[in-house]
Amino acid sequence: MVSSRSRIRQGNVRRVMDVAYIPSPSRGVWHLGPLPVRGYALCIILGVIAAVWISERRWVARGGRRGVIGDVAIWAVPFGIVGARIYHVITTPDPYFGDGGNPWEAFAIWKGGIGIWGAISMGALGAWIACRRQGVPLPAVADVAAPGIAVAQAIGRWGNWFNQELYGKPTDLPWALKIDLDKRVAGYENYATFHPTFLYESLWVLALAGVLIWAERRYQLGHGRLFALYVAGYTLGRAWIEYLRIDTAHRFGGLRLNDWVSFVVFILAVTYIVISSRERPGREDLAALPEPSAGGPRVGRDRESSPAGEPGSDRDGADRNSDAQTEVPVSSGGEPPGNPDEPG
Repeated sequence: MVSSRSRIRQGNVRRVMDVAYIPSPSRGVWHLGPLPVRGYALCIILGVIAAVWISERRWVARGGRRGVIGDVAIWAVPFGIVGARIYHVITTPDPYFGDGGNPWEAFAIWKGGIGIWGAISMGALGAWIACRRQGVPLPAVADVAAPGIAVAQAIGRWGNWFNQELYGKPTDLPWALKIDLDKRVAGYENYATFHPTFLYESLWVLALAGVLIWAERRYQLGHGRLFALYVAGYTLGRAWIEYLRIDTAHRFGGLRLNDWVSFVVFILAVTYIVISSRERPGREDLAALPEPSAGGPRVGRDRESSPAGEPGSDRDGADRNSDAQTEVPVSSGGEPPGNPDEPG
């Protein structure tokens, strides 16, 4: 944190004073030969890796089989990234389809601009497909992944710091964020330091991850309720963070669109927690989940429950193995002995 002379406020001159602030990175892109390495992308990638690692450890600790979370992530992550970008473009269309906008920029995800609700909704669709293939319940996977997703958000939000974007209103607080002149929102060119909303959200979701782990241990939340608690907790923080932001966004009734979305999603999440607690108390036993069928579609069932003689069942295989390994005693005359109960 460094200090600078105060700014000239638009319309009047403020008293000169030393102001502490958080500096922005001097650059957000580095080049390894012809390959650009973007700070924004690195934060997203590190967040995904952290989420998968944390979720896999939690899944195995609860008795689930190894590799399930990695297989789910192969589907959920690409779906989530696409959904996040689509949500951003739909809710902030002016830079792409407004006056002077460039529609091709809608595909330039490396320049920033993703929406968490698009990531969650489309990521859930990808996770549902993967869970069907794995033969595991989506609510259980969502509960296990919730703290990891919160940590991923905490890491990913630092990508906004590298891009100098999505900051809040001007402020002189000691932790204010200094924004370069060419990165300032139109109308705020005469201000230099702003609320670091990326930092606020990062700290909020880190604290939320801790609350989720505590709540899971305290109340044994299952059947998707821990994930719903994550959604409800995130929307609470997102509401006041949205209030501080000054980037372009559609407004309805005096509130930004994301505020309305947060309000609706919060109500839905709390409603789900209440109804699910009544309908399905307790938590899933991941150790009792069936193994996938070998060589077949990954929607297997518990092979111990397969009927005797059914192809692919353990008992059928065991019978075949025992038949193949049984030696038939041969009489001294070289013929198999007859049944003693049958006539001579």
